[in-house]
Amino acid sequence: MKLLLTLFLWVSFAGTPDLASIRKMYSDVAKSESNAKEFVAKLAGVSNSDDKILVAYKAASILLESKFEKKIGTKIDRFKEGAKLLEATIKSDPSNIEMRMIRLSVQEDVPGITGYKKNIKEDKKFITTYYASQSAALKDYLKDFVLQSKSFSEKEKQFVK
Repeated sequence: MKLLLTLFLWVSFAGTPDLASIRKMYSDVAKSESNAKEFVAKLAGVSNSDDKILVAYKAASILLESKFEKKIGTKIDRFKEGAKLLEATIKSDPSNIEMRMIRLSVQEDVPGITGYKKNIKEDKKFITTYYASQSAALKDYLKDFVLQSKSFSEKEKQFVK
């Protein structure tokens, strides 16, 4: 209970998180339930009118949160909510490589039974095609993702090296 109150107070006064801190957290969010909960809490204050990349991370946090949900009905509802938000965000800016990376990272980790794996090839191709034209900082971030990604073969990973 004390942890929940602390998280609530932190989220209530923290405002919108900065993108750099979210990126830093994202690579470790799926490693544990506590990492996932911290990520969810950090993004709780993000609304649909905020920066679209932050909204995409919030959608990923909802999808991640569904993984740890105990009740099957709630698990399914949260998953659908997160997927719908992520798809709507990408639809609003389909040329955003970071949002494509977020979707790819989600889709490569969700179970096949969800049916949410249909954009893996498309997003891989997009990232491969537009990687070179990104800023140095974004290229570093994308490189870290690609090198640990299950979706890219060792040969396919050569474009980031």
